[in-house]
Amino acid sequence: MSNREAMLEKIAALDADHAKALAGGGPKYVERHHKRGKLLARERIELLVDQDSPFLELSPLAAWGTDYPVGGSVVTGIGYVEGVECVIVANDPTVRGGSSNPYSLRKTLRANDIALQNRLPVVSLVESGGADLPSQSEIFIPGGRVFRDLTRLSAAGIPTVTTVFGNATAGGAYVPGMSDYVIMIKERSKVFLAGPPLVKMATGEEADDESLGGASMHGAVSGLADFVAEDEVDAIRLARRVVARLNWRKQGPLPGPVEEPLFSSDDLLDLVPTDLRVPFDPRDVIARLVDGSRFDEFKPAYGTSLVTGWANLHGYPVGILANARGVLFSEESQKATQFIQLANASDTPLLFLQNTTGYMVGAQYEQGGIVKHGSMMINAVSNSRVPHLTVTMGASYGAGNYGMCGRAYDPRFLFTWPNAKSAVMGPAQLAGVLSIVGRQAAAAKGQEYNEEHDAAMRKMVEAQIEEQSLAQFLSGKLYDDGVIDPRDTRTVLGICLSAVHSGPVKGADGFGIFRM
Repeated sequence: MSNREAMLEKIAALDADHAKALAGGGPKYVERHHKRGKLLARERIELLVDQDSPFLELSPLAAWGTDYPVGGSVVTGIGYVEGVECVIVANDPTVRGGSSNPYSLRKTLRANDIALQNRLPVVSLVESGGADLPSQSEIFIPGGRVFRDLTRLSAAGIPTVTTVFGNATAGGAYVPGMSDYVIMIKERSKVFLAGPPLVKMATGEEADDESLGGASMHGAVSGLADFVAEDEVDAIRLARRVVARLNWRKQGPLPGPVEEPLFSSDDLLDLVPTDLRVPFDPRDVIARLVDGSRFDEFKPAYGTSLVTGWANLHGYPVGILANARGVLFSEESQKATQFIQLANASDTPLLFLQNTTGYMVGAQYEQGGIVKHGSMMINAVSNSRVPHLTVTMGASYGAGNYGMCGRAYDPRFLFTWPNAKSAVMGPAQLAGVLSIVGRQAAAAKGQEYNEEHDAAMRKMVEAQIEEQSLAQFLSGKLYDDGVIDPRDTRTVLGICLSAVHSGPVKGADGFGIFRM
């Protein structure tokens, strides 16, 4: 099978998984929602964002491979509202009434982190019954961070706008309560800490929905609602007007002229193998991502397993680090460390293109200082302060995941290609290590080693690690911000670079101690 055919097969599987998220709670609940005269979450977003502008959905495969619905019952992403880049969070009320499960929570918290790191206003489209009670033990305590985040965003001067389309009950009531601007809909919005049944049980008081938390009450009596809309479309119109009046200004440098690459992004399907054992030249990928396909390579003859250099992408300057042959040696580590320092000195964002099996092992390399030099690189990545963007193009194994700015190192955005895999090591290597350890343990006890058991163990471990290394599995756990078609990479990175320039772009003043 050709590279193109294999990659298209992966993309088709990815599209099928995305379709599960788009389906929400399924036809029955979608139809019921529409019959009530209500819009779906993505329909609300489509009306909110500027016409013909992009919407970059984040974490669409959240909860993949779990018992929870794919998508996590919430839609998050970055969209343009009246020309302003905003983080948008919309509950999907067709999935258990929009109630939050553990993956809804993780996804919302990730969206809040993106807003705070990149200084993006937050628009919340709320319709939620609060926590999904059967999973409350995983939601209640960490869920308080949602409200903390809203207040910290406001304190940082980042506006928060909430439109309530239906119920916002119990803990959900604090989302509008802690937002800068609140829009409610006449005879639709309900915001209260406790609904009529719970109030009756707690206090004996008889009260109806409207007097407890209706839009008219909150608009005229409690003052929680800043605007009361006639219907959903009017509420979205008001949300757009609120954003238009924010007088929002980006603090990062403006982009320069944009040039299309000289080579088509469609070529990536042919260039990138889905078999991770087959190497490919990342310069071919870079030529299809950057403006004019111009790339000023840094130290091209030194540490050749890592390609480093400067380019522009959608008019924004970037420093690029891309794995060429998988393994990182001492030379690559030292080269990366210097390059990262230079990017910080010039306030230039960094793009990491991952395809690594990790740092080299063996007596020769240990004696040559691979631990010291790998640590230097990880130190530089850890303490770099310019925005980092990461794309996992292929393998992402071992500490190479760390040195190339994996999730634990807080890149502003991290996306994965559908052929990519990530784990502590490859499935065969991990199973082999367990086999060696088992043989040594048996020998130490003077016991005979069971070869039949060993073969079964290796087969089981390889299958388990293979499944847990898959792009969809990792995306389901929110270890990235989405699995993307390689052909969309330039567009996705352009949106992300524009987003990070909403805030100031400034390099680090120091890096701590480098062990030389």
